[in-house]
Amino acid sequence: MNAEDRSAELFVISAPSSSSTIPQGRQFTGLYYREILKTFRNPLVLAITVAQPFMWLAFFGSSFSTVPLSELDALLHTQIQSYLQFLIPGVLATSMLSIGMFGSMSTIQDKRFGFMKRILITPTSKATVYLAKALGSTTRGMVGIPVMVIAGLAFGVRFSGDALMWAGWAASLVLLGFGFSCMFLAITASSTDWQTPGVISNFITMPLMFASGALFPPANFPGWMQTISSYNPVTYAAEFGRGIILNGQADWTYLGYVGIFAAAMAAIGTLVAARYLRVE
Repeated sequence: MNAEDRSAELFVISAPSSSSTIPQGRQFTGLYYREILKTFRNPLVLAITVAQPFMWLAFFGSSFSTVPLSELDALLHTQIQSYLQFLIPGVLATSMLSIGMFGSMSTIQDKRFGFMKRILITPTSKATVYLAKALGSTTRGMVGIPVMVIAGLAFGVRFSGDALMWAGWAASLVLLGFGFSCMFLAITASSTDWQTPGVISNFITMPLMFASGALFPPANFPGWMQTISSYNPVTYAAEFGRGIILNGQADWTYLGYVGIFAAAMAAIGTLVAARYLRVE
């Protein structure tokens, strides 16, 4: 048993088993703490997390560096300093798409190596296990936010907006990441196959990334893609941040849309986990 497993079990197994209803706060804290330890004790994961934003800006963002600003303004339907300024909110929003895959893989690992079985025989509810995994994945994804902002500054991007707007933008990314983490975990709740999270992630991530306002404005899309974009939470998180960066304006209804998505995924996922989260 590794250090993360021992630290979690110190929290959760000590709860009394004689009561039919056990307060879950201590259980949740231990499991969430374990998820955080697994992330920040893995230098490779941290290195890749830091490198990816720079790679997005250096390779994808720079692909438009020779396009005149007048043409970019017409293409993107807004006035910008560079495509990087338009891209950063979209990259941060799309990065929240894939974080749920890592939570799913972590859950399958726990099933395969016996940790999940040890936890589920304690008074810890399946909903607590599920929500701790989802929040742990979300926290892992939030590491990329300050890194992306620093990368943008390094590439000469200027930012607008006040502290309240930036706090709202960060909240929208947290909610988006939490919502997708809940969705991925619900889909893979009953699985023990290592390949399942990757296959599902590829199937979901690509259409949601390109059928959103993250990389290009939806006004350029064909009608059927505009319909998908109008229901895509990635669009609202990207547009919320883009309004702050470009114009110093925040459309708070976008934050509300993302919050509804996160709440719906958490509610559905909790019900799914309570029924289907198991160890074969």
